[in-house]
Amino acid sequence: MSPATTALDYRTAFDFAPVGLVLSRHRLIVDCNQQLLEMFGADREQLVGHSFELLYPTHDEFERTGARIVASLNKSGWYADERVMKRADGPRRGELFWCHVSGRALDPGAPHAAGIWAFEDLSAKRQLSVDLTPREREIAALLIDGLTSKLIGKRLGISPRTVDVYRARLMKKHGAATTPELVHRLLRMSA
Repeated sequence: MSPATTALDYRTAFDFAPVGLVLSRHRLIVDCNQQLLEMFGADREQLVGHSFELLYPTHDEFERTGARIVASLNKSGWYADERVMKRADGPRRGELFWCHVSGRALDPGAPHAAGIWAFEDLSAKRQLSVDLTPREREIAALLIDGLTSKLIGKRLGISPRTVDVYRARLMKKHGAATTPELVHRLLRMSA
């Protein structure tokens, strides 16, 4: 049956959504749609039943992002950010790319118990032009969100001075003289 003749129901909406969708329990992928599989270059068997950790560049980024989600959920249980993720398999296996992630915990009091997550691949608009450390990737994402050193430090559990050190490294790697110039270069469209 072709997508044009498929019945319009919730399962069809999930399967054919234009963004990657995931249903999760305790940071395990319970179900996902075709768009997510294509984005991460994986088969269902490689992701369903497995930890989100497969999609992160490092274990530490997986752990810190999980802690940040818990700390940053709003009253309704919503969370969104832009972060660097990792392709799980296929011809681009291991490739790092910018991804917009948004989602909702079904119970804000138990953020990782069950959730619905959307993933949008930003690599067509934003490419990683230089190698960044895991911490540099986190700080770059928060700078893009417009956070100050103090707010970034609070969110990541590090001092504002440490944030400034990482920002200086990012500025040097990207050849930027100011923070606004750095953010512009981080957001720059690919050629």
